[in-house]
Amino acid sequence: MSLGPKRPTFKPTPYGYTRRSRGIPRWLMLLITGVVLGAGGVLFLQRSYGPQRLTVEQSEQLRSDLNTSNMESQRLSIESEKIKTEIKQARQDQQEQAARAEQARKQTADMEAGLASLIQAIPPDPRGTSPGIRGADMVARDAGVDYRILLIQDLPEGRSEVPALRGRIKLIAQGAYPNGNTGYIDLAEQPLDMGRYIVIEGRAELPNKAFRPRQVTIQVMGEGSDKVIATRTFHVVAGR
Repeated sequence: MSLGPKRPTFKPTPYGYTRRSRGIPRWLMLLITGVVLGAGGVLFLQRSYGPQRLTVEQSEQLRSDLNTSNMESQRLSIESEKIKTEIKQARQDQQEQAARAEQARKQTADMEAGLASLIQAIPPDPRGTSPGIRGADMVARDAGVDYRILLIQDLPEGRSEVPALRGRIKLIAQGAYPNGNTGYIDLAEQPLDMGRYIVIEGRAELPNKAFRPRQVTIQVMGEGSDKVIATRTFHVVAGR
């Protein structure tokens, strides 16, 4: 038994028109919510674990420190180059000094060889003593006597050096006074310290200006002794 007219049953068709409900779709809300949450998470991570943002004062201080560091680096670089230059110059100077030292050594060796030959060529002391008084110049001028004496020690057999000789050397003049009388006076005495050879030079003033020296006798004594170990007499020449 029918209570009223039947309503047609709704059957959607592919081309049929249906009325949509108004409002924001749920998927869009989910998308917006996700973006907001993601942005918030990124900000949270940056603030909590990311590098801290510098204030203006901190940024200026950092820039100042960086400039100071660059200037210090440049200064150290300049000093490093300067030190390198000084080291290079020092090495060059050292090489030049070594070359000069080697040249001086060779010249010294040549001089020693030449001196040895010269000593061999000098006539020996007639008395055959060592040290030998190999030669002397005695010149009388201005009430005094200028003297130059060469003493040489002989090399011991099988040796290239001689022991040092210390003692004293004494000069005794023989001459005449204006009245014709002959006399002797002590001219000079001085310490002696020699090795292979020595040249002794000096001037002795005459105690009596009227005395005219003709000969000078040279005496060599050892240290602490009056014993004469070498002696020789030379004529005095008149100087101008």
